[in-house]
Amino acid sequence: LAFCRGRVVRVPKGPLIRVTGTEVVIPCSVSDYDGPSEQNFDWEFSRETDFVRIVSTWDSTFTSEEYQKRVGLGDIKLRRSSNDAVELVIRNIQPTDQGRYKCSTPSTDATVQGNYDAEVQVKVISDGLSVSGSKARSSTSLRLSEGDSFKLRCSAVTTSPEHTHLHVTWQIKSGSTWRDILSLTHEGKFQPGPGYEERYRNGDIRLDTGANDTYRLSVSQASSVDAGAYRCLVSEWVRGADSLWQKIQEKSVEIANVAIQRTDVIISTSNMSVTERDSLDLICNITTDRSGIFQAEVTWYFSTSPDDTLSDAQVLLSMDHDSVVSDSTLISLSHVDRNSYRLLVRDVDVEDSGYYFCQAAVWVPLHNGSWQKVVERTSAPVSVVVTALEPDYEVFLNASKTPKFSDDPTELNCRITNAQDTEANIRFTVSWYYRQHLRSDDVVTEELLATMDADWSLLLGDRSRERTQNGEIIFSKKAADTFSLRIQWTSESDRGDYFCVISAWSRHRNNSWVKSKDVTSASVGIFWATQDYTLTVEAVKLKPFFVAGHTFEMTCKVSSKNIKTPRYSVLITAEKPLADQSNPNGTTRIISLNQDSVVRLEDWTDQTRVDGVVLEKVQENEFRYRMYQTQISDAGLYRCVVTAWSPGGGGMWREAVNGLSNPIQIAFQTSGPVFNVSVHSDNPTVYQGELADLLCIVTTEGMMLEPDDMSFDVSWFAVRSFALDREPILLASLDRRGIVTQSRRNGSSDLSLERISPLEFRLRVHGCEDHDFGNHYCVVTPWVRSATGVWQQEPDIKAKPIFLSVKMDVLNAFKYPLLIGIGLATVIGLLSCLIGYCSSRWCCKKEVQETRRERRRLMSMEMD
Repeated sequence: LAFCRGRVVRVPKGPLIRVTGTEVVIPCSVSDYDGPSEQNFDWEFSRETDFVRIVSTWDSTFTSEEYQKRVGLGDIKLRRSSNDAVELVIRNIQPTDQGRYKCSTPSTDATVQGNYDAEVQVKVISDGLSVSGSKARSSTSLRLSEGDSFKLRCSAVTTSPEHTHLHVTWQIKSGSTWRDILSLTHEGKFQPGPGYEERYRNGDIRLDTGANDTYRLSVSQASSVDAGAYRCLVSEWVRGADSLWQKIQEKSVEIANVAIQRTDVIISTSNMSVTERDSLDLICNITTDRSGIFQAEVTWYFSTSPDDTLSDAQVLLSMDHDSVVSDSTLISLSHVDRNSYRLLVRDVDVEDSGYYFCQAAVWVPLHNGSWQKVVERTSAPVSVVVTALEPDYEVFLNASKTPKFSDDPTELNCRITNAQDTEANIRFTVSWYYRQHLRSDDVVTEELLATMDADWSLLLGDRSRERTQNGEIIFSKKAADTFSLRIQWTSESDRGDYFCVISAWSRHRNNSWVKSKDVTSASVGIFWATQDYTLTVEAVKLKPFFVAGHTFEMTCKVSSKNIKTPRYSVLITAEKPLADQSNPNGTTRIISLNQDSVVRLEDWTDQTRVDGVVLEKVQENEFRYRMYQTQISDAGLYRCVVTAWSPGGGGMWREAVNGLSNPIQIAFQTSGPVFNVSVHSDNPTVYQGELADLLCIVTTEGMMLEPDDMSFDVSWFAVRSFALDREPILLASLDRRGIVTQSRRNGSSDLSLERISPLEFRLRVHGCEDHDFGNHYCVVTPWVRSATGVWQQEPDIKAKPIFLSVKMDVLNAFKYPLLIGIGLATVIGLLSCLIGYCSSRWCCKKEVQETRRERRRLMSMEMD
């Protein structure tokens, strides 16, 4: 393959058949060459044997004297299509140009390989193609109406000595360009032009052949796009040596100019306005220049939008081409004259407002007696506005009941006055609105309270929905011309401006109701002067001096102003000293009594004195608080927190104002003992599994007491960190009755708590684990029996924490694993030695005879 590769020059296969007087184009190309990409070409011609030089791409002196004139005039020229291809163009070829044409390429290859020229035979035949139009005249003018049919003829014949085929195409001129309509190809196939495929399949465009080599174009259902100049374009084709068809010449002739008169449908009336209950009169005109027999089919449509299509529009009435009108009661369609049709709508309603348009189709008779629709048009929509007959009336709003105080009722009446033109087809409804009353010039939008539909269904607004459902607001119709709004219990949020809107509704022919008019009343303001609520609370201590164990008693007297029939709820609070850890916030809620005189214990947690506090109502504005068997821990400031309530809507109570009394102090002066607590351990560092002992020691100072007159509650806590930055964990507790309580534990260690002396308490941790480390401390609550025999609780005392460290015994932890490991290693080593000895002694023993080796000295390097 490498040796066969070389330059290849190609020209078309001959002979090339061309017609006298036409332009001939002979291509020539070269491939598989070396050297520059752009190649040069030489063309030569021979009638018999010798070749005559015609033209060259690189040598201007190449042309022979015989062809210099034609080359200079441009009748013969070379046209380069690419770097490796050119075309020889000969204009107006003559019979003398018949012969052999040779294309040569100068060599640019390193070695001579392949062919450097190629020849093609050109045969010139005489022009035997003739194309003509109608016999009467060369070009005809036709004036037709839209929907008509017409036929055009042309004749094409050839007397060529070669076996040629004709290609006939009918064209129409649109603007300055010609468009194909329908063709009969040289292969005998019909081919519609772009945009004519559908009409060709429907049979509206046909091409027929007739006698005397005629070709007839038939067009049915002509439209405005068919107007223009028509011509017949005929080309002659011949099959070449490569079995491909080649066009050798082309001729055309203009046949006719066709003008199409458009049929228009126009509604004579422009946009109009009609009063309700009047008649609507519209006329549809069909504009056409038809003089023959035809009938029109008219359909009237109605739509609410001008952009709706026929499928979306409503059909009002129609008349077919036989003048048969569809039935309707209030709408009629009549034939005024040959081209005019009237639509009459009687007793129009507001619903008839919209867009009206008519659609007209023209029908013509056929030879067989049937009718054919030739054109169909739709008019532009006409806007019709039906003005409603509005009733004339006025609206008056007044307040029959106005509140003087909060929670008083309010009633507003909205009345229709001076009503005129209110017939039976008119119905009135009301809408209520509220607007907040502001003294400034700020604009406030109104809020809808309720509105009424045409069927008198009530629709509630967001502002009044809940209160209306609860019965606090009532909407009613007292009479045919009076609507009422009643607020059962008016609150401060109801103060503002109110107004009503009366809507008139008209009933249409289909018994539907449409709103025709709204009239708004003047606003009515609901407002009353208010004063701020005042509440004064005074606490009085009934017994100026008492000691621990006695009863504490105080009263709270309440006075109020500007509150209508108030009731009071009372809460007793205590502010303990900062040293009291029971309530870090400082204030404790003890007992409360609500406005219905229901007593409730709040944060009173002393289970031994559940009945130790009492709160009762002495008078309507006086309350008494008692605390029996007071303890030293009850010391602090006591207050009365009073809330005034006023009656609200629906029997509910509404909070008005809060008040706080002056404080009453409970202070105990005692010279009893002072207790101190400390934590001690002989060995705060222990190993895992050992016992840890922690002692909580109580010491006293001052007055000495008998052991039977004092008792202690002891609780042990632990903080699992080096620093006291975590929450303490309760370990165990021992109350003054000797009952021990332990918290739940997760580890295997155990706890025990016991009293070893009247002032010493011991906590033991059995089998210590690593999670038992941390800071440990005890909290002691002393109890002292007074001279009257009453036990008094003293403040809690917290000891300073001691850190318990738990270590791991490394020797004991690794003793048994080391012994087991050494023992196993010794046994395995001895067993390995035994197995090796036995194997070498009995299993792997062989007789090996060693060959005797001669002992020779090595030669030195110099002797080698």
